Amino acid sequence: MKPSAVGVTPKSTSSEPDLDWSQVRETILMLNLATARIEYCMRDGDDSVNTLTNSFTNMAGHVAAIRSALDQVWENSDVDETIKDGVLGNCNDVSTKMQSVIVAFQFYDKLVQRLAHISRSMSALAALVSDPARLYSPYEWKGLQEKIRSQYSLSDEVKMFDAVLEGASIEEVVKLMEEQDKSRKENDVELF
Repeated sequence: MKPSAVGVTPKSTSSEPDLDWSQVRETILMLNLATARIEYCMRDGDDSVNTLTNSFTNMAGHVAAIRSALDQVWENSDVDETIKDGVLGNCNDVSTKMQSVIVAFQFYDKLVQRLAHISRSMSALAALVSDPARLYSPYEWKGLQEKIRSQYSLSDEVKMFDAVLEGASIEEVVKLMEEQDKSRKENDVELF
């Protein structure tokens, strides 16, 4: 058997099975891989988004300072009103666009929160599946489900969770979520 990347000789694997091979262990490995990928992607994206958020926030402050300075200059000069209106209009447009970008970054934060919930849920699932004393206990599974459900702060996430536990397919759940997103966009933005 080959040593693993971290220097530990693994137990039986699907590529080199022996009498100790287990589909449960393989499931746990795949859950851990998915969790690690989610965590890595979130960390990788956070640095870039934080830099962009800070940059746009600073730029919004600079645009406000420019506008304030121009107001002071224009009080004491005879600048054509068309020029003033054009410059102020451009300042307002830039400020509005930067506010839109900052709101988009807030939705990215919502995405990161959701991925963090998924990561924690997958880790908790892997822990349950890897423990033979808990694996076959309906109470442990119910507890895991209640723990996962309690982490959701948005009503659409709770509805999605409930639909899955009621046996809805992935396609049905995605369609339900798309319908709720469309309805929410037509009415208002849900706070998170």
